Amino acid sequence: MPTADLSSLKIHDSARSKSVGGKVLRIFSASLGVLIIVLGGILAFHKQTPAVEVAAALPANDPQAETLLNASGYVTPRRRATVAAKITGRVTGVFFDEGMNVREGQLLATLDDSDARRALNAAIADRNASQAAIADLEVQLKYAMIQLHRAQELFAQKVQSQEALDTAGTNVDSLKAKILLAKDQVTASEARVLEAQQGVDNCIIHAPFSGVVVSKDAQVGEMVSPISAGGGFTRTGIATIVDMNSNEIEVDVNEAYIARVYPGQEVMATLDAYPDWRIPSHVRTIIPTADRDKGTVKVRISFDKLDPKILPDMGVKVAFLSEKDSVKKAKPQGPTARAIIPQAAVRGVGAGSYVFAVRDGKIERRTVTLGRTVSHNIEVMGGINPGDELVVRGPGNLQDGMKVEIRQ
Repeated sequence: MPTADLSSLKIHDSARSKSVGGKVLRIFSASLGVLIIVLGGILAFHKQTPAVEVAAALPANDPQAETLLNASGYVTPRRRATVAAKITGRVTGVFFDEGMNVREGQLLATLDDSDARRALNAAIADRNASQAAIADLEVQLKYAMIQLHRAQELFAQKVQSQEALDTAGTNVDSLKAKILLAKDQVTASEARVLEAQQGVDNCIIHAPFSGVVVSKDAQVGEMVSPISAGGGFTRTGIATIVDMNSNEIEVDVNEAYIARVYPGQEVMATLDAYPDWRIPSHVRTIIPTADRDKGTVKVRISFDKLDPKILPDMGVKVAFLSEKDSVKKAKPQGPTARAIIPQAAVRGVGAGSYVFAVRDGKIERRTVTLGRTVSHNIEVMGGINPGDELVVRGPGNLQDGMKVEIRQ
């Protein structure tokens, strides 16, 4: 049997070296490609413009910078009244309209007073009858006094008996008692006249105080009543009057921050209807009770100066200001602050404090001199002007002259 020749399967040295060299070349090429990609990514990363958040420096006297606490509420008048009748009746006259200014005691409406006037006339007739009875009794008393005087003279002359004298005296005393009773009846009649007159007066509705009519709640022909009766066919009010001079702000302050509020504290109010109008105000009182459901305490704020544009039930936002006046009095005279900036914009400590300002899309490093701390802000004596945009949040590798992108 022939033997197999395995020498033909041997790989020549030239072929072996050629295969190894190709493999090394492929590995080198792949590594070089990866390195190029990594370097390209690093260069692209370094060329990417960093994004920063900025905040504007505020003027040193800007009330917004002195804010300790913010809250929202509504304009509420202290004097608001829904004027109603004291009796149930039909409206016969309405003498006002919405938006009308009324003065205290001005006639607003009238009710049907026919029944009340009949009662008044009856009371007056009873009083007049009682007064007429007094006049008749006084005439009878005068005649009884004459008879008593005659009986006394005849008794003294022994012409008339004691019984006749006693009868004359009794008549006088009886008439005097009747006159006193008639006078008491007149007094009672006078009281009934006043009561009936009050019933007539109740049919006339007057304004309880000076103000503006904000709601007209009844018309001629409708029934009104001081209590709810008759379903939807009976009105319980005639008009709603508001004293515009008593407008104030009512806000609910979280009980966790109520310690920052005190009577007389300066407040800056902004109406939702006029967001660019800042209204100086002050805390009038803090209601000494908390709402357990909402966890708030009610605070009432008075406007320093009222304006016709301030209307009841308008939404309003208020900023409770810090006690800056006392701080300024206690602080010795020296350099004044030029601006107020957020504490987050300050980098470094002490004399080495600096900020990054953004101007024309580039970073500017500025050394600043700091003053007192106000809430979350800090005063700057120099190095910053009001309106400068300062970096408050951004990467840690910011440098002077670096281009940045402002994040909105």
